[in-house]
Amino acid sequence: MRTAIIAESFLPNMNGVTHSLLRVLDHLADRGDDVLVIAPGTRRDGPKEVAGARIVRVPSIALPKYRRVRVAPGGVARIRRLLQRFAPDVVHLASPFVLGWRGVLAAQALGLPTVAVYQTEVPAYAARYGMHGLEAMLWNHVRNIHQHASLTLAPSSYTIDQLSDLGVAEVALWARGVDSSRFDPGHRSEAWRRTVAPNGQKIIGYAGRLAAEKQVEDLTALTDVPGARLVIVGDGPWRTRLARALPEAHFTGFLGGDALAQAVASFDLMVVPGELETFCQTIQEAMASEVPVIAPARGGPLDLVEHSKTGWLYTPKDLGAMRAHVLDLLGDEAKRRAFGAAGREQVVSRSWKSVCSQLIGYYARAIENPAPQVCGRGFSSMVHTFAGGPGFEGTLPS
Repeated sequence: MRTAIIAESFLPNMNGVTHSLLRVLDHLADRGDDVLVIAPGTRRDGPKEVAGARIVRVPSIALPKYRRVRVAPGGVARIRRLLQRFAPDVVHLASPFVLGWRGVLAAQALGLPTVAVYQTEVPAYAARYGMHGLEAMLWNHVRNIHQHASLTLAPSSYTIDQLSDLGVAEVALWARGVDSSRFDPGHRSEAWRRTVAPNGQKIIGYAGRLAAEKQVEDLTALTDVPGARLVIVGDGPWRTRLARALPEAHFTGFLGGDALAQAVASFDLMVVPGELETFCQTIQEAMASEVPVIAPARGGPLDLVEHSKTGWLYTPKDLGAMRAHVLDLLGDEAKRRAFGAAGREQVVSRSWKSVCSQLIGYYARAIENPAPQVCGRGFSSMVHTFAGGPGFEGTLPS
């Protein structure tokens, strides 16, 4: 199969979209498929090839309040030419929004089937980044993208309902895998625990980006939990602000690979405070590591955390309930162990191989039924606003 992937975000920017794409690329390479990745350009050196796939960059700009995130506004012609030369059997749109909008229009012009993977609740992010009043317009844009696609994949039952309520008809569930060999309770390290909690405290962990939409500041409700220490794993634009808000917490900075697996396995419990998680891969990684999870009852956590069995769910914004669940688990080692064991049992069979094999089946479904739901609508004014203001698109070559 020849697969073109149009990625709204990619290396060197590491996030949930990039992480899942890397696993997909590994799987396609194992199959011997030909793959082209079209991604936003970067000021840092990015790879020209990953797992045998050729990476092509298009001009992009950094978001003003999140410089590591780049968006690629511009015309459709450039993307159409790239797709025409590569002649893919299917086009995979990874978390499409700006570049993905150009991609779905280009694919439609060429009569190519498209699979759009919904992964980021961008409209709800808007208010958190100061773009108040744009949410309805942004949801219209999300609907337009996915109505142009042959098939939309959503990561959770919550997001399927979300897209169905928007009027997107062709939506199927595609969750994420977890590497249960890397994320394993055997990687728990007492030596690591002593470095981050030298007084022998229990560890309340968080792992993820330090950004507005992750609501890490909600962890201030836990700063005075007796006998415990907050450990924050990750980096992002809010790190300085959070360090001021959580002066007693230990910040590790970005960790990846085995270092991340060791840290997660060494937590006593994990709290995921963000209410805009469409899936939340770190929850699965914690569960695979036999670490119980506390998260708000919205979005992806509703599917992942079984309340009172693998962790606790609390009503969004109810930080008192979050704190009560933390105190409950920290005070009951037997319950922590039981929740942790149940969590690993729940996710251990969710391999990336099985999840990516399911994706190939969705590719085949789109190829068999390539026609999009709607045709020919434009949406350039929103893209101008999101990417930097009126007139910017014209400064990029098509």
